[in-house]
Amino acid sequence: MGFPGEPPRRQPYVQPDVSPPAQGEHWFDPAPHGPTPHGPAPHGRGPYGLDPTAAGPPQPPRPGQHPEQLQQPAQPERQAEQPEQPRQAMWSPYDEGPRSRRPIFIAAGGLGVLVAGGIGLAMLANSDPTPQSSAASPPARASDAPIPSNPGGKFGFAASRATDPHLLRLKEVFKSRKVTFGGQSYLMTTSRLDKKCKDAVVGAKLQKALTAGKCTQFLRASFRDASGKIIGTVGVANLRTSAAASKVASVGAGKSREEYLKALPGKDKVTKFLGTGEAFAGGWSHGHYAVMVWFQYKDGHLPKKAEVKQLNQAAFGATDATVTPALESRSLTGKRP
Repeated sequence: MGFPGEPPRRQPYVQPDVSPPAQGEHWFDPAPHGPTPHGPAPHGRGPYGLDPTAAGPPQPPRPGQHPEQLQQPAQPERQAEQPEQPRQAMWSPYDEGPRSRRPIFIAAGGLGVLVAGGIGLAMLANSDPTPQSSAASPPARASDAPIPSNPGGKFGFAASRATDPHLLRLKEVFKSRKVTFGGQSYLMTTSRLDKKCKDAVVGAKLQKALTAGKCTQFLRASFRDASGKIIGTVGVANLRTSAAASKVASVGAGKSREEYLKALPGKDKVTKFLGTGEAFAGGWSHGHYAVMVWFQYKDGHLPKKAEVKQLNQAAFGATDATVTPALESRSLTGKRP
């Protein structure tokens, strides 16, 4: 068929002396029964051929044969007993009726199915997998809670017990038996935690300062150096505020040396002498904590100037290997490690 408004590329076949079919009729439909302008239509006749059972034109008589003996054309047998089955119409590419558009409709429908299938596959490929049930996710731990912003200042969270409320533990502060700092090793021989802070110090003024500062705990541990000649005790008090800790440290640093940390003797043969003889004693503060030390020679002799330097080095070395890291951690987080 041609495009709309375009004449067919090929004219339909026309029988001689037969008018072309009107619009909507089909060349390949069965011929109607009954007389036609040229006589009865032969049975089973199609547009492109004659029925092979139909007789041909009359033949001239053969010699010796009378005309009446000529064979009459055979009449087709009626088949009224068997109703004729209509022949299925064939599709022609030159039909102008609705049937000529069937290939277009079929092609358009097939194209639509392919497009719809392609869109469905694309959506399926791009779709996200089914989310897992929330029950499969592990429960959030308490430690995953957001950490409050650091209050700032020199000591951060450790500036006050309000921002650093958790009590210290011996294993948090003195967690290793052998520690090293500045190339020197120190061996811890004993440790102790006192809830009555005044039991860990000597001097009425110092005890009063601890009570006024709401001291809740006093931790101590004793050490010896690698040579066994220098021994000492390190202590840390937990007070309410930085101001209270500074007050305790200042009282323990008096020139009279009547207020100081009480030495904690060990059970070994070296640190059992702690608390006897002359010693280097003092203290400082780290936020709301007061740090105090007592270091001496094993034999308790009065140290000379050079020996005082060695006692000082041992006191700060043992403290920086134990107490200082624990308190710096509190300054950063306000929590136990």
